[in-house]
Amino acid sequence: MSLSKTINPAAGEPAAEVRRDERHRLSCDLHDTVGPALAGIRLRLDTAATMVAHAPEAHRLIIQAAEETARTAQELRQIIDGLSPTDLHLGLPGALRRLAARLDEGARMTIVLDVPDVSPRLPTEVEVATYRIASESLTNVVRHADAGQVTLRLALDDEHIVLEVTDDGVGPQAVRHARGIGLSSMTRRAQEVGGRCDVLPRGDGRSGTLVRAVLPGQAA
Repeated sequence: MSLSKTINPAAGEPAAEVRRDERHRLSCDLHDTVGPALAGIRLRLDTAATMVAHAPEAHRLIIQAAEETARTAQELRQIIDGLSPTDLHLGLPGALRRLAARLDEGARMTIVLDVPDVSPRLPTEVEVATYRIASESLTNVVRHADAGQVTLRLALDDEHIVLEVTDDGVGPQAVRHARGIGLSSMTRRAQEVGGRCDVLPRGDGRSGTLVRAVLPGQAA
């Protein structure tokens, strides 16, 4: 059976559109309300710290609160990016390159990219799903796979997006429990846009895992 028959691009479209709109609304609300509020709190704490420099314990507590506020603001930015990834303004290939570059900075492995220079703009929900599956896959490899190299490939044609993340680590069975929530999330993201995501042994006679997502690729 051909991929064009197994993948139904229209599956779940109304629900996916509702979820996309809701995520966009929520990300805007968080950015426009909670973000500035945290920034204001941090500013007032910094000011208060200078006013109580003569009281070491009070000064220490205020500095601690300011640092916690800064960490919360960073977590909020990550949540907002998760709701609507900001790097997608670069296009899907550009967003994946930036994602890999961020992970590569602290990873003890080589990240190899095989993605096109550019791609046609795709339905937003499909781009978000592809990006999130790639992000979860790469993060799982970094955390759980004990791999020396991971390769991310992206291929597009008129009908499909095929995303493959292949590592040379311990293999899918050994890390399945550690990755459980992430695997469910990747499968769900693919299904929501009418695609599928499978986690398989690498299959070339070497140890490792292959995450393969096939998503509808019609340009918007």
